[in-house]
Amino acid sequence: MKKIFGLALVALSMMTIASCTTVAPMAVTGNNVGKKCGVAEETRILGFYPFAGDHGIDKAVKNGGIKKISHVDVQTYNLLGILKTTTTKVYGE
Repeated sequence: MKKIFGLALVALSMMTIASCTTVAPMAVTGNNVGKKCGVAEETRILGFYPFAGDHGIDKAVKNGGIKKISHVDVQTYNLLGILKTTTTKVYGE
């Protein structure tokens, strides 16, 4: 039983090491940074058609009720190429 637990712990550690999260700025405007933030998220499994969501800028703007965009950030989480989640954050007024 201890060997199975140890093997599971090693496998979980390797998955954590192999996962990757990146955040990248995508767009910047001359507008002031507002207090609103709209978020849109999409999840894909094995790189195929989105399992859930829409990570478009338009969707994030609607979710945040933003009229003037100041900047956009995109965060990507990738777990061994199996699961990929992309989150778009739009900031503005």
